Amino acid sequence: MNNWALLIDVSLCINCRNCVIATKDEYSGNTFPGYSAPHPPDGLDTIRVERQVRGEGALVDVTYIPKACNHCDNAPCVKASDGAIYKRADGIVVIDPEKSRGRRDLVKSCPYGMIEWNEQEQVPQNWNFDAHLLDAGWKEPRCAQACPTRAIRALNVPAGELAQLVKDEQLSVLHPEFGTQPRVFYRHLDDALSHLVAGNVCEILSDGRMRNLADVEVLLRDSASDETRATTTDHFGDFRFSGLTAPTSLIELRVRMDGSEKLVATRQRTGSINLGTLTY
Repeated sequence: MNNWALLIDVSLCINCRNCVIATKDEYSGNTFPGYSAPHPPDGLDTIRVERQVRGEGALVDVTYIPKACNHCDNAPCVKASDGAIYKRADGIVVIDPEKSRGRRDLVKSCPYGMIEWNEQEQVPQNWNFDAHLLDAGWKEPRCAQACPTRAIRALNVPAGELAQLVKDEQLSVLHPEFGTQPRVFYRHLDDALSHLVAGNVCEILSDGRMRNLADVEVLLRDSASDETRATTTDHFGDFRFSGLTAPTSLIELRVRMDGSEKLVATRQRTGSINLGTLTY
């Protein structure tokens, strides 16, 4: 049997919030018996887009990460619900709008914080993959349909095919340490959640002016991983290193040009850092 999963490419998300608006439009004031009580017009978003900022000053990297119910295969909410929340054979997690009425305690059962409380209806609610639409023959939920960049895609494939896709494309999930086995997979998530080292390389001319150095090699040695990374400055002399996962480390920056190499910076890094202008 095929199973539903969601694939999100954070590098394609432009924060248009079409996914949020389309989902809000679908559920606000609308009752879908067995699937969902009506959502209020304000204050309840079962899909959220969170902003991830790295760097500082003139060198800032911003990524937008859409988040929703992860439809986990090992869902804590299902275990805590006494039947009020169940997982369908196709992988979708549904909160029964009648059995869950008054169960505010279920909001805290989701370790991702993706169950919302509907005060008006007195029910907990998640993004239920638009199960009522899929059961009616739709090929994808509205959040995927409304995404202009195709950052969000719905997959309905056999479990083996999905597992192979995850392996081949090195897809990741939010908080794998939770052990919940989410069915929302991400491309480029690890890079977005890692730390950034950025800066600019220039040289001081004989008349005292500064000139950006384009197309020169910059080497980063990070004490946390004890490895050396390399990149090349762009037309403006700027460079960026991503993928640093340790919260702190000692870093060394060297610039290699015309066959010579020079140490230009040594810093203690905490999180992401913009080294500013470095002179060669």
